[in-house]
Amino acid sequence: MAEGPVEPWERQSGESPQAFEAFAAYRDLGPARSLTKAARELDKSRTLLGRWSKQYAWVMRASAYDRDQDRLFLAEQQQARRDIARRHAKLAQAFMGKAVARLQGLDPRELSPSELLRYFQVAAEIERRAAGEEPAGVVAQDSADGPDLGSLSDEDRRTRMDLLRRELERRLAEDGR
Repeated sequence: MAEGPVEPWERQSGESPQAFEAFAAYRDLGPARSLTKAARELDKSRTLLGRWSKQYAWVMRASAYDRDQDRLFLAEQQQARRDIARRHAKLAQAFMGKAVARLQGLDPRELSPSELLRYFQVAAEIERRAAGEEPAGVVAQDSADGPDLGSLSDEDRRTRMDLLRRELERRLAEDGR
């Protein structure tokens, strides 16, 4: 059974176990790596490591390793952002359910005209933002029709939702005065 291609940071064809061990030590030193540091760590001759480095392209292989580690880290960050967004969406749904239940229990006849208007304004604002429109009175910066939410990063969408949450909390607090 044939094996797949060997990654640059893995042991290469013809590379001795000792040379690979030295490369791995060099590779694992990170961006501040040097042959001198690796030689010191392994208690080996810098000249020997220099010969292996040249023969087995350590600089290129270590750079490929660094790029792969960066790619993996970015993928982990993106997954963490997606997990956070999902968790926040679930919390927002739970909060919205409680708010709707509370609103359904209100008798509109017991609300003053200003309270009723305020509820309407907040609901309209939430609906506009959920549809991707800018808040009333704010000029859209992304396009004449409003921002393209699909082009926003997860972080930008979270920021927008956080602003919306704070505004809703502020407005509800004003109503409670």
